[in-house]
Amino acid sequence: MTVNPAIMTAVEQLGYRVTTGDVASRAGLELNLAERGLLALASDAGGHLQVAETGDIVYLFPKDFRTILRSKYLQLQLKEWWEKVWRILFYLIRISFGIVLLLSILLIFLAIAVIIISANSSKDSDRRSDSRSSGGMIFMPHFWFGPDWYWFLSWDYNSPHPHRQSETRDMNFLESVYSFLFGDGNPNAGIEERRWQDIATAIRNSKGAAVAEQIAPYLDDLGAGFGKEYEEYMLPVLTRFNGRPEVSPEGQIVYHFPDLQTAAQARHPQPVSPYLEEIPRRFSKATSGQLMLAAGLGILNFVGGLVLGSLLKDGTVAAQLGGLVAFAQSTYWLLLGYGTAFLAVPLIRYFWIQWKTRQIEARNQTRQERADILTQPDETLQKKLAFARRFAAERIISSQDVTYTTETDLIEQEIEQSAKIDAEWQRRLNPEM
Repeated sequence: MTVNPAIMTAVEQLGYRVTTGDVASRAGLELNLAERGLLALASDAGGHLQVAETGDIVYLFPKDFRTILRSKYLQLQLKEWWEKVWRILFYLIRISFGIVLLLSILLIFLAIAVIIISANSSKDSDRRSDSRSSGGMIFMPHFWFGPDWYWFLSWDYNSPHPHRQSETRDMNFLESVYSFLFGDGNPNAGIEERRWQDIATAIRNSKGAAVAEQIAPYLDDLGAGFGKEYEEYMLPVLTRFNGRPEVSPEGQIVYHFPDLQTAAQARHPQPVSPYLEEIPRRFSKATSGQLMLAAGLGILNFVGGLVLGSLLKDGTVAAQLGGLVAFAQSTYWLLLGYGTAFLAVPLIRYFWIQWKTRQIEARNQTRQERADILTQPDETLQKKLAFARRFAAERIISSQDVTYTTETDLIEQEIEQSAKIDAEWQRRLNPEM
């Protein structure tokens, strides 16, 4: 079972009766790939083919075709099962970073406390014993649990803040730690799919005929061809959607896409952005309070690791006390490495995001400038648009246009078709009937 999931989604969104052009434009796929995928899906899910008099093919699918596929293919069942399992595993991976951070802080400061208590009690056990019986306190350096630590714990998440009002608050603390470290994914991960969907929609909205200036705002790396006589950057678009160039008497080029002019049902022009706009990257979707708390815990973990290292540097303390202190000694470099990476990774990622954001803004600006040309077209562009409208068309294949379908037996269809022809001839011979 090799059907593209994007094709199945497009079929559902389009109402289960589609043409190749419908699916290619909705999913942003190459026409040849969409055609092969539809044939495979029709074969596997019990779909039907409807052929019009023009030779155009409409694919008709049952609304429960996913259920049919699941019942036939173990591979699809396993894939859906793995997607559910992976969501759980990925969530556990996300929260594990916060859990490890808290465990690291707990281990470090418990080991520090044991070492300090042991060191203080060994100096003068009798005097310390009397001091403890009279209500004395165990010595603990104040800077480990200073006012900043208390401020992080007592952060008022309900306090008014002009910036935090627009931030999402659905993320819990453990999830925010992962977000602080690695962010929340690339918002432009599906940029290529979105690019071709927008291009196909723009062509469809212009009824299958477009000029290069209408497509350029969705493309990158046009080179020196934009605005010139040669428009090599249109070749991938022509290849993907089976388009062909048409030359006007004045030598102007427009692009005709016959396959995108055929649809299974009439649809209004779909909304599409005037240019491909990339979404700027964000450092994190966590609230400012969650980020500050994560950073504060990271600093606390790192400073505590340095203090623990200074207490364990000669190795005698761990040998004498054993237990928890010995375990902290054996894992010290792992703890310190995690604490260092916890602060270094977000810092590096911050500067990397700034660099990527500048690139995204530059690309968006370039595409917007190309789109602005269409708002005030010059005389040359107006002539090209007028010539393109000569090729604009829309063919809707309704049930009345179908001459053959795999839904019924071929003999029955031939009898029905003959009856229609006879009735038409009788109507022409006897107009009064």
